[in-house]
Amino acid sequence: MSNLKWLLLILLILILLLISIVLTKIKVFIDFYHGKDDDQLTITLKAWGGLLTYKKEIPMIKVAEDDAAVVIKEKTKTGPSENTTHEQENSFNEKDLVNSLHDTKAILEHVLGLHTLVRKLMRKVKVKKLEWHTGVGIGDAASTAILCGAIWGLKGAIVGLISNYMRLTVHPVLTVTPNFQQFASQIQLKCIFQLRVGHAMWTGLKLVKYWKGGIPDFKTKPLSVLPSDNTNSV
Repeated sequence: MSNLKWLLLILLILILLLISIVLTKIKVFIDFYHGKDDDQLTITLKAWGGLLTYKKEIPMIKVAEDDAAVVIKEKTKTGPSENTTHEQENSFNEKDLVNSLHDTKAILEHVLGLHTLVRKLMRKVKVKKLEWHTGVGIGDAASTAILCGAIWGLKGAIVGLISNYMRLTVHPVLTVTPNFQQFASQIQLKCIFQLRVGHAMWTGLKLVKYWKGGIPDFKTKPLSVLPSDNTNSV
């Protein structure tokens, strides 16, 4: 009888753990800065009030002179205090771009109802913060004014798309600062998105359900390790 009680207790704990995971809210913090030759992108994921934290920093993007590849230096931090750090450099050349496009096309062709499923998931995403500041100048006052007007129109269109696909819970803070005297290019973007783990899990299960034709022949390294159904049997 005692063994049965322990079994029921373990089962209850597992059920409560599953429920807590499904109801867990994940916040995604995106901080992007561009100024002259200084580019930095920071993506932070937090859950349970910051108890679980994953931070990815991409502080430098440069072009390798030998093979014209884009070299991305990444820094990853994990843990509540972000005390575990891992740095690496990844190169991205023309072949990688072609392979990525190939894999993206394969995924889109093998998933039915992708747009509908993704749109339903995006409607569950809450935008908790949206700040987008731009400073621009091309040395000519009239041309700079026209460019600023075009940037304002682009920002309005993008915010419209975000509000259409996601739940925009805050008023966006948008600025465009012209520099009429000299060339200038500066962008600062800060966003916070919130999503429940359960919604992402449910969408993932739906994607698996709509998957047809088996696993395609992927070209990129992260996906090429998956077994392909295109191999011929002997």
